[in-house]
Amino acid sequence: MREVTIVLLLIIIANGAPILIRYILGDRLTFPVDCFRNFFDGKRLFGDSKTWIGLFSIPAFSIAAAWLLGLGMETGMLAGAGVMAGDLFSSFIKRRLGMKVSSMALGLDQIPESLFPLLLLRNTMNYGMLEIVIGVVSFIIIELLISQLLYWLHIRKQPY
Repeated sequence: MREVTIVLLLIIIANGAPILIRYILGDRLTFPVDCFRNFFDGKRLFGDSKTWIGLFSIPAFSIAAAWLLGLGMETGMLAGAGVMAGDLFSSFIKRRLGMKVSSMALGLDQIPESLFPLLLLRNTMNYGMLEIVIGVVSFIIIELLISQLLYWLHIRKQPY
């Protein structure tokens, strides 16, 4: 169970990297990952909130955090890749549903961002289904609490 807690911390750090970078840099260096392109349905692929600087910050933070937590570089890269994929997946689905950029979708905003990295790490960390479910449920609760705290501290723009 200790390993799930450590990996959950790694996922939280990776997930928070773009928020922290945007807080530090503001709107500087923010260029959308989708390069303002639309999908065949006429809607943006991901929207303005998914930026290259945010995307680059995720693996950088997750690799550094993995090293600090005593996990391997591969674990940091897999966690970062999973968080990035989950975040982009959520944004892609939200755009298809016509939701505004940075709007809250309970579950859709949290499940992929925790499930994808946990699935990528299941062999490395020897996780079974129980550990993955515990990790996802724990991430949902923790992410909602941290999001409120970051909003209260004026670091996050939206209270989720």
